[in-house]
Amino acid sequence: MSTTLQPVPFPQWGLGLERPMLIAGPCSAESRAQVLATADGILREAPQVNVFRAGIWKPRTRPGGFEGIGEAALPWLAEVKQRTGLHTMTEVATPDHVEAALKAGVDMLWIGARTTPNPFSVQAIADALAGVDIPVFVKNPVNPDLPLWMGALERFHAAGIRRLAAVHRGFHWFGASPYRNRPMWELPVRLKAACPALELIGDPSHIAGDRTLLGSVAQQALDLNFSGLMIEVHHAPAEARSDAAQQITPKELAALLGNLSFRRSSAAPHLRDELQEHRDLIDRLDEEILQKLAARMEIAERIGAFKQAHNIAILQPERWRRIMQAQHALGRALGLAPAFVQAVMDAVHDESIRKQTAVWERARASQPHPPQGSPAAVNDADNRTS
Repeated sequence: MSTTLQPVPFPQWGLGLERPMLIAGPCSAESRAQVLATADGILREAPQVNVFRAGIWKPRTRPGGFEGIGEAALPWLAEVKQRTGLHTMTEVATPDHVEAALKAGVDMLWIGARTTPNPFSVQAIADALAGVDIPVFVKNPVNPDLPLWMGALERFHAAGIRRLAAVHRGFHWFGASPYRNRPMWELPVRLKAACPALELIGDPSHIAGDRTLLGSVAQQALDLNFSGLMIEVHHAPAEARSDAAQQITPKELAALLGNLSFRRSSAAPHLRDELQEHRDLIDRLDEEILQKLAARMEIAERIGAFKQAHNIAILQPERWRRIMQAQHALGRALGLAPAFVQAVMDAVHDESIRKQTAVWERARASQPHPPQGSPAAVNDADNRTS
């Protein structure tokens, strides 16, 4: 990964911003009344917030949903700035968006998770910003692809943008999870390691997808030395036209911020307890490992149901041998000891067999006569499958 990217730290941005940078506002600008009511509430309840955010153009996965007010909402952001003194921020996805936002006096721009992975779109936006000195925040791509994230930042840097920050909003991943988007904390940590001067902003709203999880996710980001937070706030979340479940009121924002542990803004990053930082990351990774294992076991249960329905034996040693050959090869490439790989995969396999066997036993209990070929000796450790 390139290390030529040298963004400017917050204290040198010339905007009076210090750690932690706190960004808050609605997912979408829905009406003038909604925008102003939310901004007034934030100023009143959480005066430590630095920046007001609101989506003007809202890319949706499928057509037909609320896709934002568009350019007509930009004067509302200008009114927020004049009325509250907060810096303003919105998402741009095309050169036309950039032109309209700059003309309206928006202070900061962010690049969304659907735009970041498209080099053509990123380059077009970067070209539109060439010669413009404005802070640009780049959200991680939807999928866990670190080179794409870094590449987007490098394109803006090449266009002359130096006030750059990366926003970690989690990654889409299959399987059950308490989060809307998996945190995968190791990826922003690797990004920071490649570019130590880059500011990282946590977006707990999009990671959590659920207001009840915001506090824990926000604290995890701060524990990993993130420079600030971007939190979605709406004066009436139940009425929000997008992402209602993850938005909170200004009063709830004040309570959330009051319960977080912030490091002293005057402390230099290198004074952070490095050992604790590594331990915090391990805790996050252990949590994600268990979530992914739970997703694997859910699939194992489906396989067990399929085998039961089609009278296929659970134990298939030849498949297990192929799996272990592949895992040992991968382990060697990753620098993992063969005994460790074997022990981990044996444990995973034993639990998978237990899950599949439980499916068969439930099916047998519900039938007057068990089907032929029901599993026998499923605990035989020498005959493994998956």
